[in-house]
Amino acid sequence: MIEKMKFLSITGPKSEFDRIVNVYLTKYDIHLENALAELNTVRNLRPFVEANPYRELIDKSEELTNLLDQKDPAGDEIIPAEKASEIINSNFSKLQEFDAKRKKLFARRDELEDLKRQIEPFRSLEFDLNKIMNFKFIKFRFGKVAHEYYNKFIKYVYENLDTYFYECDRDRDYVWGVYFSPSAEAARIDAIYSSLHFEQIFLPNSYEGTPVNAYKAILTESDEVGKELSQISEQMKQVVREHAEEILLAKRTLSLFTKNFDVRKLAAITKGKGNDEVFFILCGWIEEQYSEAFLQDMKQEKGLYCTMEEGQESQLTKPPTKLKNPKLFKPFEMFLQMYGMPAYDEVDPTSFVAITYSLIFGIMFGDVGQGLFLAIGGALLYKFKKMNMAAIVSMAGVFSTLFGFVYGSVFGFEDVITPLWLSPMENVMTVLLTAVGFGVALIIIAMIINIINGIKAKEFGKIFFDTNGIPGLVFYSAAVTCVLLAFTGHTLPATIVLVIFFALPLLLIFFKEPLTHWIKKSPHIFPESKGMFFVESFFELFEVLLSYVTNTISFLRIGAFALSHAAMMGVVMLLAGVQSGNPNIVVIVLGNIFVAGMEGLIVAIQVLRLEYYEMFSRFYKGTGKEFKPYK
Repeated sequence: MIEKMKFLSITGPKSEFDRIVNVYLTKYDIHLENALAELNTVRNLRPFVEANPYRELIDKSEELTNLLDQKDPAGDEIIPAEKASEIINSNFSKLQEFDAKRKKLFARRDELEDLKRQIEPFRSLEFDLNKIMNFKFIKFRFGKVAHEYYNKFIKYVYENLDTYFYECDRDRDYVWGVYFSPSAEAARIDAIYSSLHFEQIFLPNSYEGTPVNAYKAILTESDEVGKELSQISEQMKQVVREHAEEILLAKRTLSLFTKNFDVRKLAAITKGKGNDEVFFILCGWIEEQYSEAFLQDMKQEKGLYCTMEEGQESQLTKPPTKLKNPKLFKPFEMFLQMYGMPAYDEVDPTSFVAITYSLIFGIMFGDVGQGLFLAIGGALLYKFKKMNMAAIVSMAGVFSTLFGFVYGSVFGFEDVITPLWLSPMENVMTVLLTAVGFGVALIIIAMIINIINGIKAKEFGKIFFDTNGIPGLVFYSAAVTCVLLAFTGHTLPATIVLVIFFALPLLLIFFKEPLTHWIKKSPHIFPESKGMFFVESFFELFEVLLSYVTNTISFLRIGAFALSHAAMMGVVMLLAGVQSGNPNIVVIVLGNIFVAGMEGLIVAIQVLRLEYYEMFSRFYKGTGKEFKPYK
């Protein structure tokens, strides 16, 4: 069922806003709406806009708590905002000195990483870097060149050039090295290397010895910087640990005040008449069962006013939907959420889905052994993991077990127990016709639910002229009755009866649009293009008639999967050599696991398809919004 809602509006002095939010919006489940949107006809309303004073403190508290292993304080205590601000600021200031040192070390670590990357390709150069840097009559350049240009350089240019290239390293793309040239020829040789796309790299002159020595010195310094950073981080953690509980408490308090402050986005403000006092207005929905208690609390507040209205009669936004179902059916709400929450004025189909889904699954997958396996496995998963899907599997497994007794099937063995009804493979037509009859009953129930939805929503066109309303129900029931009479050899009703039960409903469906306009007293009953109206209505009516047939036949899959399960287990028994009297237990076990897993998944999907396309499409809109209380 869907909980009844009441629309409330709270008005009071702006100075009382935070207290009201802290006290009442955390005590009661209230789904807030945008007050400006709800009260758009009221004059002199303005958005409640203020800068959040807690945002910077929240960022500081995040930095502090990131240094802690514990993330939540003990208990539910909330301290004053001023005290929370003081705790965060005082502890954050203690870390400023450490943080400054850490930033310098981070900068130095990045510098060392750059130096390491620069020197790494030149480690095979066995010359003192400091000496090379101080050459007077010979110029040098460190760098890299692509393989393509390097090969051309060596083949065509190198022998005729006053230069020496020392290769240090190479990778997939480049050759790394250093070239030397006389100072007098440096400009010309530099130009030649540049034409070969030689990319110069500038090495630091702050290291002595070979590149290997410089590389090792960088690694050593980098390790020392890392150790210093670890020490500072540990010192920072130690400072924060000493005040961990109060820091976490302050953060929780500030987070709550920040959340409360954000409620301003949904509120509106206005000035009182004859004075400059500013008032806030807050709107939302509350469950009917808690509305009286809320009103009694509001009466004790001086200067605060609260009004309540029933349902959605004068509201721009429809009430949110809160589902209330027995614990057994509650997991099936997941299927509704996947399709769309029911509108506030709709019938909650959770119970219908829970019963029909489990029943259809059992009919399609009837096996005592495999059903017990699904029921127990799903129940255990739900108990320990709280998975809604596991609860659904468990419920489906229970019905699978029950229909296993109906079919006389235990882990695929058809001769262990006597079937309470019949064995599917021995009564194929009976199973298929029963499946169609069951589908007919479900379609009729779906139409009845659609009529109830139309009555609740006061949509008369939906009730009296819809394909799933009263005309559709009468026509479909009459058609099914006639087919049943014909199959059983009985005489069809008189012509006048057939006209009433066939022609009249079809005419109502055909003229649904103008008849709906007529009931609503619309000035334009027929559309301007009457010819196009008749053509479209004719094809739509043809589609409706076709859908009645196809939707009914679609339920054949229920019987088909019951037969399929028996056939697949028959193949498993054949492969296991059951008829020989010496069955292979391993094949039987693996076969049962395979069938239970694969066919169970396929059946679960097919049942959901029947729910959505053959039943939901007849009565369910799924246009509701979920009830989301502020707290």
